[in-house]
Amino acid sequence: MTIKTIKLGGTASDITVGPVAHGLMLMTWTPNPVSDEQAFESIKAGVDALPTGTKAFLNSSEFYAMDFGTANLELLSRFYAKYPDYADKTFLSVKGGVRNGGPDGSMECLRASVDKIQSALGPNKKLDLFEPARIDRKTPLETIMNNLVTLVKEGKFSHIGLSECNANTLRKANEIYPITAAEIEVSPWSYDHNQKAVISTARELNITVVAYSPLGRGYLTGQIKSTSDLPEGDIRSRLTRFKEENFKANWAIVEGLQVIAKKKGVTPAQLSIAWVASLGPHMLPLPGSSKASRTLENLEAGALELTPEESKAIDEVITTNPVFGDRYFGSDEQAHLWG
Repeated sequence: MTIKTIKLGGTASDITVGPVAHGLMLMTWTPNPVSDEQAFESIKAGVDALPTGTKAFLNSSEFYAMDFGTANLELLSRFYAKYPDYADKTFLSVKGGVRNGGPDGSMECLRASVDKIQSALGPNKKLDLFEPARIDRKTPLETIMNNLVTLVKEGKFSHIGLSECNANTLRKANEIYPITAAEIEVSPWSYDHNQKAVISTARELNITVVAYSPLGRGYLTGQIKSTSDLPEGDIRSRLTRFKEENFKANWAIVEGLQVIAKKKGVTPAQLSIAWVASLGPHMLPLPGSSKASRTLENLEAGALELTPEESKAIDEVITTNPVFGDRYFGSDEQAHLWG
């Protein structure tokens, strides 16, 4: 397997990463967290498959746990303690900056968040990129960015990212300080005018788009046949697209992707990742994985080339099957989307 690589954007434009990032959320934000051994093998597999000098892009958060605690970061702390030489082989992005259930762009909150993240990570790995998990609409963007730049200059982390921002916010923020990455949801069932605008703006400004949930939180794989397949307590059961009536109505999208994937000899998951990657050289699909075999399968998808006919067929599946249900719980405002 020939692994393609991409250059990150902004202040990290000298850093080369693998073509598919590794989301770590469901290693700990689940009723049944995986063992350290399984999690470590999953991370190592992705790192070891990359060419020398290429880093694996890892994505974590201050609150990826059922109790919204630092379990994900503590898992990484144990990983880097056991495999200290992997610190330089990985590029670590972490979201934070949330207080009282919502985003908070104040210096007090951002500093506390970054310090909490680094404390949980331990001494073996420094935070590479920090991003506010959502844009705080109550604090001026200039204030948020100036706070982040201050923390960079203090050496708290090296690069700034934004999450769930709109294209206009991304442009304004980048005028204040170069943004390395914009993390937004992109998949064959999450691709509307907002995604297209951010993707276009990011390409113009040399910013990486870290495309989370490229598999529609597992739905587009076709492995989850009904809502009853979700484990008890699974956070997806709260999302509107996973409500029974919407779940069934959206199945035509899965069936369309399955036909194209079968012809190409790949899984629907790999097809979805390849499609996201095909949207531009600055696109970095971010699927989650808790198994080494899945990590490698995802990486293989980053090496796939779609023919014009295959891309057209996927586009037809997207345009002829409108998606039922929104991305989160009922409104973009409620989930602090496109800030």
